[in-house]
Amino acid sequence: MSEIIALFGTLQMQIIVIMIGVDVVLGIIAAIVRKDFLFRKLANFMKGPILAYVLGFAVVKMVGQALPKLAYIVPVVFVLIVIALLASILRNLGKIGLPLPSVLKK
Repeated sequence: MSEIIALFGTLQMQIIVIMIGVDVVLGIIAAIVRKDFLFRKLANFMKGPILAYVLGFAVVKMVGQALPKLAYIVPVVFVLIVIALLASILRNLGKIGLPLPSVLKK
């Protein structure tokens, strides 16, 4: 049990959870600004990406610990998750009305 707690207490997992929280808050603000906020959309988000990012990264981390030859995958997956969350955060900032450079809008 302590191994599972240690797995979810890593800095990488904390960064992922914080970024998900920021993304959710910005998504809610964007939906309110656009006047299309629905609670069921929030519930759908909670069971989709959160499970994929948090539990998916936990599984990858456990595989990296169990099979040291595959340990190089853990930082790669972490970077990919961070990039995906940054893209979602930027998309939500654009929905709120923050002007973004055209390079980031693509």
